[in-house]
Amino acid sequence: MIVDYYYSHLSPFAYLGHNVLLDLAQQSGLTINYKPLNLLKVFSETGGLPLGQRNPLRVAYRTVELKRWREVRGLELNIEARYFPTSPELADRTAITLAESGGDVGHFSALVFSAIWSMDKDIADKEVIADLIAQVGSDPEDVFQRLDSFALLYEQFTREAIECGVFGAPAYVLNGEIFWGQDRLDLLQQAAQSNRPPFTSS
Repeated sequence: MIVDYYYSHLSPFAYLGHNVLLDLAQQSGLTINYKPLNLLKVFSETGGLPLGQRNPLRVAYRTVELKRWREVRGLELNIEARYFPTSPELADRTAITLAESGGDVGHFSALVFSAIWSMDKDIADKEVIADLIAQVGSDPEDVFQRLDSFALLYEQFTREAIECGVFGAPAYVLNGEIFWGQDRLDLLQQAAQSNRPPFTSS
């Protein structure tokens, strides 16, 4: 079975669920389709708001949730990351390029998430991304030269996500059924292992 994984490296919740998804896929025999997307565009077309434009009550609750899940997942997570917000496009497009070129995109994205949310690095910095590419065994210069070859996929994944009903990240789509949020990974695993028909809104 294949799960489409829609995410942005700008999302701390995607960070919290990333390694759990990798483990789940291995345990359940799932193949992950990595599909980084333009999260701000998804928000603008589905009624979501960037963090700075949200009601203070929603922002406060987000902070509580991040603290809770940081403890549950056992991850270091700086809720007030030094380089948030920043542009995730370089990291997102690099992940797409690695996925399309047979690189270790799962490990790369894990490193990117750690860079922004744990190590206070700017993932819009090309040197930061180059170092992470090298850490997963790929050649940074070669990957950067390939970025334009897959540039259209970033927009394609964003449009595809919206059309299938995704309105935030991370979102996992299995057999057309959307599981939104890293706190739904248990439900994703149950669906994958049960082979039940997908639940839909219709």
